[in-house]
Amino acid sequence: MTAASEYLWYIPNAATAGHRGDTASEDHNSLTTLTEQAKALERHGWTGALIGTGWGRPDTFTLATALAAQTTSFEPLIAIRPGYWQPAHFASSAATLDHLTGGRVRINIVSGKDNLAAYGDSEDGQAERYGRTREFMRLVRRLWTEEAVSHAGEHFGVEASTVVPRLQPRGTRRHPRLYFGGASEAAERVAATEADVQLFWGEPLDGVRERIERLKALSGNLDRDLPPLEFGLRITTLVRDTTEQAWADAEAKVAEMARSQGSGWNDHQRGVAKGQRRLLDLQARGEVLDENLYTAPGKFGGGGAGTTWLVGSAEDVARSLRKYQELGITQFILSDTPYLAEIRRQGEELLPLLRD
Repeated sequence: MTAASEYLWYIPNAATAGHRGDTASEDHNSLTTLTEQAKALERHGWTGALIGTGWGRPDTFTLATALAAQTTSFEPLIAIRPGYWQPAHFASSAATLDHLTGGRVRINIVSGKDNLAAYGDSEDGQAERYGRTREFMRLVRRLWTEEAVSHAGEHFGVEASTVVPRLQPRGTRRHPRLYFGGASEAAERVAATEADVQLFWGEPLDGVRERIERLKALSGNLDRDLPPLEFGLRITTLVRDTTEQAWADAEAKVAEMARSQGSGWNDHQRGVAKGQRRLLDLQARGEVLDENLYTAPGKFGGGGAGTTWLVGSAEDVARSLRKYQELGITQFILSDTPYLAEIRRQGEELLPLLRD
């Protein structure tokens, strides 16, 4: 049976104002402003939100904890990096927050490049980076589900470690789900064996279909011993009352990006990873792919989920998202700016169409 779809948003967790065209204000990352977004997500039907990570941004786990304390149903999808955390330290922190929130924690494991030296970390190439990530994910899951865990691995070790408080099963959920991204061969091997959800950025349908088929086959070839891998889509959705208005606003946004040379947008341009390169290469196939996947933002600094946008009326965008759903996508992480206004607009206009 296919899992029911879930719809999350994105909270920028940025150090500077104006992230991806958001309204620039001095209190953009204050507890008041970010809590307003989290509470709006609850009111307008969203499950929760991805909270980004990276050195030079506010600490993601601290922000997630603060927002969880201010809300009742909001589920933070907390991005974290192996190396910034030790497995037992992280497993304990996440278990504590999961206990305090009644099971609202989700985790996004990030292995992309970062300013590792700034927090005393180092990696020796891609093979080590993904080998460490795989070991981290496997050990954290053991710490959540077993007691007196001992492990002596290549990257981490613990002896007779029992995380407290113990996580309580909630239906079929034994622990917070581990989301993961990455398009390289090494990343896909980690996803196929260790992730609960593999996240894709906004590729055309044919690219997502091909990657899902490959990951399913890889899971079998590598003898995955976990429940079947789920798949998610992280993408910008620009929704307006009419198709014409949506495209007019999209083109105006891109023109502003070109004028400002992508200021506030290009937060994934540092050391372009394979997944980001796949998005940027889409420009050669056309400015609009499928029916309404807009590739022009990537020409002017759009990075990550800001590289390609689904553009149109609520009906247009819902129709496109349903096509991804038909391929097997069950986790949707959407966003547009200004963040707060779009939480409301898309919660009222887009989510009802998707749930119908």
